[in-house]
Amino acid sequence: MKSIFSEALLQTRYSQVTTPTPQENGEPQPPVELPVPEGAQLITLPVPAELPFPAADLREIIEKRRTGRHYSAQPLTLSELTALLWLTQGVQRITRRPVTLRPVPSAGARHAFETFLLVNRVEGLEPGLYRYVATQNALLDLHAPADIAEQIRGACLQQEQITDSAVTFIWVAVTERMAWRYVERSLRYLHLDAGHVCQNLYLAGEAIGCGTCAIAAFTDEFMNEVLGLDGIEQFVIYLAALGKRPQE
Repeated sequence: MKSIFSEALLQTRYSQVTTPTPQENGEPQPPVELPVPEGAQLITLPVPAELPFPAADLREIIEKRRTGRHYSAQPLTLSELTALLWLTQGVQRITRRPVTLRPVPSAGARHAFETFLLVNRVEGLEPGLYRYVATQNALLDLHAPADIAEQIRGACLQQEQITDSAVTFIWVAVTERMAWRYVERSLRYLHLDAGHVCQNLYLAGEAIGCGTCAIAAFTDEFMNEVLGLDGIEQFVIYLAALGKRPQE
């Protein structure tokens, strides 16, 4: 049977880097994070080291993990949301290179994602769209239109968990961060890294009684348009809806 991939795509998938990379050419490293607009007021999140988080047996959490598409009406606390952000994309340290060290692995420590949040039910936050400013452990309100949840749900083929969730995580790939070092193989590494991040969310969510549903079924053009992304330099790579599990 003829492959669905074109020859060009196959070459890209399996190619090795044979030309000098931007890093090898001495080009400056891309910033480790998108800039915060001048004058923007950030929402400071609780200090990660001081967060209350239940002790959990790792094996038990892994074995209990199940995708959850249905959620209770109970909101997340701001501390719970902060813990989920910290355990998926929190910046533990910035090295002299500089690169960020985080709780998830990333090819070459590139950490090429920005975390956007569709907030539906989180104590202390108005529903809307936010971006996690990981280097400052803070949120930036993106002042999205009132129907942003419906727009994102539409881009996700009307999957109900988008609007039923307490919060939906949206990971945006910033391609220059990965391409600076890996050029042709960047796309592969971006997708591998997305899996690392989402698995941390599944396990951290399980520990606080939440169900998580990873979402890869969405219309790329629509989703990127909704978030104001160009779809090339920055694009949505993965989503995950999350909320408290319903009482059995």
